[in-house]
Amino acid sequence: MAVRKKSAKVLRCPTCGGLVLIGSEDFPFCSDRCRKIDLGKWAMGVYKISSPVVDPELLEDLGGAGTSRGKDSDDY
Repeated sequence: MAVRKKSAKVLRCPTCGGLVLIGSEDFPFCSDRCRKIDLGKWAMGVYKISSPVVDPELLEDLGGAGTSRGKDSDDY
């Protein structure tokens, strides 16, 4: 029976599609350049989160903050 060798897992850089090893210093990118290109796309608004974050606690806090301001301003 043949012995299987462990192979390093290889993925593709999300910016340029180049091969990247998981243990690489710039993972998941192939280089610092690709990392900065990706950051620039986020900063310019190219990437967007498509659905709003719906956290009931956060919505209660936001709703409570809006109503408490109105009450405070009416008291003075």
